[in-house]
Amino acid sequence: MKELKLFCTHCKKEFEIEEFLVRCDICNEPLEVEEIKYGNIHEGNSLKQNIFERYQEFMPFENGNELISMGEGFTPLIKSHYLAEKYSIKNIFFKNEMQNPTWSFKDRGTSACLIHAKELGYKKIGTVSTGNMAASVAAYGRKNKLETFVIINKNMPEEKIEPIAIYEPHLIKYDGDYGNLYYKSLEIGKDNHIYFMNSDVPMRVEGSKTIAFEICEQLDFIMPDYVVVPTSAGGNIRGIEKGFREFKNAGLIKSIPKMIVAQAEGCSPIVKAFENKSERIERFMNPRTIAHAIENPLPPSGNQVLRMLRKNSGYAVSVSEEEIIEAQSLMAKEGIFGQPASAVSLAVVIKIRKGEIITSEDSVVCIVTGSGLKYTEVLKQHKIKTEKADQMNIDRVITELKI
Repeated sequence: MKELKLFCTHCKKEFEIEEFLVRCDICNEPLEVEEIKYGNIHEGNSLKQNIFERYQEFMPFENGNELISMGEGFTPLIKSHYLAEKYSIKNIFFKNEMQNPTWSFKDRGTSACLIHAKELGYKKIGTVSTGNMAASVAAYGRKNKLETFVIINKNMPEEKIEPIAIYEPHLIKYDGDYGNLYYKSLEIGKDNHIYFMNSDVPMRVEGSKTIAFEICEQLDFIMPDYVVVPTSAGGNIRGIEKGFREFKNAGLIKSIPKMIVAQAEGCSPIVKAFENKSERIERFMNPRTIAHAIENPLPPSGNQVLRMLRKNSGYAVSVSEEEIIEAQSLMAKEGIFGQPASAVSLAVVIKIRKGEIITSEDSVVCIVTGSGLKYTEVLKQHKIKTEKADQMNIDRVITELKI
């Protein structure tokens, strides 16, 4: 590891990076790797690099371990002319994180955590997750021959369990208060020497920085006005904002986009605290949303996200189930089938374009966090059309079809 420190995002107490530490022992707020002030991109053919080699000077480890990598990162940034015109916005881009190895942004953070875990000598890894992170940790654990523990909610549907189970982790269905399991798992990990790479541990945040780095390169270092991130625990949006901040420190960009937390109305603890101008989040009671991937009633990084939004002049916005389904359908018109949580970012853009936040002169990047193929049950919410034909009438059926 480089000679960097971890520090508490609230009280600023310093900790050693050579240990697996997640939260401050004074205020219980999340820890973060100290900010990089100088650095450059390693030029070269990105087809022959992994993300940690290309952005090595902005990472806390000396080099990216190519044996750990499964080709995460370098995902496309897709410009939507149709939606920009439809909603009178200068530019709308989709950062398509579905194209990571296990179909979500989580692979970036998992690989960063694995580099750290191996440097610290861990032979066991784990996570608490109901979806994307569970599949990611299980896959990377299997590939790297590490004993892997995945704890899921007992009520998780089989459709989501089987794509995790295929990697043969120790898969544990938990019957209890799932909201508190994040903290319980850290205790279990300490007692059993398991590196629990949960949603906002410091190295997972470091992995998320690479999303910002790629956006900068893909837009020729001309920054969008806003970046909209579907937000659950809060680690991903923290990492993306930190990535922009570090590139600005290094003189690679001139400004930092305003960050927008996107949540579903059925589970929106960060949005509620933001709207109430509170400094701390409160548990969201009786959460229920089709956007399961961001259904976190007590985000462990929620307080830090609120602090970050204030410094960044950002926003937190929630949308209804109907708005999420409509946005998912609109994304499909651009060839992108994102899971409902992914569609929350576009739904927020549409909602606030009608207000006074996003204007016709703004450019916006929506983070598409995971694939719709991970939750096909949602298709029952859409009007799926089919036609019937046989060998006698198929010519006529095709001729009569209208777009």
